[in-house]
Amino acid sequence: MTKKRTWLIILALIAAFFLWRFVRPMNIFVVDERFERPIKVGAPLGIESWSAKACGKCHREIYSEWAESMHGHAWSDPYFQVDFRYDGSQQICLNCHTPLVNQQQSLVLGFRDRDKFDPILAPNPEYDAALRDEGVTCVVCHIRNGRIVGPFRTERAPHAVEYDPGMTRGMKPCLRCHVVMGKRWDTFYAMPPCGTVAEIEKGGHEVDCIGCHMPAIVRPAAAETTAREGRRHQFQGGHAPDLVKQALRIEHKLEADEFVVTLTNVGASHYLPTGTPDRHLTLELRLLGSSGQVLAEKVYAMKRYILWRPFIVDLRDTRLPYGQPREFRSSVIKRGSDTPAVVDVTVRYHLLDEAQRKKIGYNNVEPISYPIFHEQVPLGGVH
Repeated sequence: MTKKRTWLIILALIAAFFLWRFVRPMNIFVVDERFERPIKVGAPLGIESWSAKACGKCHREIYSEWAESMHGHAWSDPYFQVDFRYDGSQQICLNCHTPLVNQQQSLVLGFRDRDKFDPILAPNPEYDAALRDEGVTCVVCHIRNGRIVGPFRTERAPHAVEYDPGMTRGMKPCLRCHVVMGKRWDTFYAMPPCGTVAEIEKGGHEVDCIGCHMPAIVRPAAAETTAREGRRHQFQGGHAPDLVKQALRIEHKLEADEFVVTLTNVGASHYLPTGTPDRHLTLELRLLGSSGQVLAEKVYAMKRYILWRPFIVDLRDTRLPYGQPREFRSSVIKRGSDTPAVVDVTVRYHLLDEAQRKKIGYNNVEPISYPIFHEQVPLGGVH
């Protein structure tokens, strides 16, 4: 074999490898043993079933909060349903969106592949469609090794509750599904896919998901019991505009011929925004004339820029770390014959990127973005 032919074969193999990298199914995280299979919970302990509705007969306020939360809609959420189908209805997604064995139509017997994205499945005789529809239901967090656990111990309830300090602060209940890593030979994330814990640790802060997303409240945990400190079960995050507004400080000023906006993440120990890489913030600055006409426009994005193929590479991250002010400047000088009269300022939170929405065919009813700040600032005759 000639040297030239050898090189042609090598180049052909390299080309075939990169072509495969562009068309292969893409897995953006590593399947950890924590969530490779659904959770087995066994028979109910002193209650009629593991259903949240059954829990709600006594824990009424908690049930009401959970029922309106994204945990309660983890299966039924329209965006998840579309995205789930677009990704081929992979079983691994169910282990966090419907995490109990009885919530899934199939049993996981094993795996055909080392990456555990191709499970061996069999029909599940214990499948409960109503339980599936509850998504991340109560027992997902409150069952450990066959026992009901909570923020305090009691023997007086219809079921015994063991005290678990991990239910009062920190991240123990969240760890299974909200800390998904991505370390693999072909991934070069600066941070894991959803990032949150790595972002908090990078800033030198304590990881306390419960403290922020489950605010403390004093009330009876169940009907006809004594009030004591517990936690709200709304699990609010990016879908809660009021919470996001509290996390962002927005300041603006006129400085010579520039309008300066300063954004500071004051309420989230992780980056703002966090979650899936699709989530991002935009700052929209529009320079308006005296008749409301748009003279100039600038849009700044605060997001993660990731190369997905042929390898996963974190290229750039312009989101807001905790406590680090960031300035955005826009010229307000006269535009031809038009004198700028107003700067229109809008900060918007995006749950999903518009290009991704179109790609997966998600015909949303609810908006995929919402404004968290809007103000029109008079310039007072700037020239």
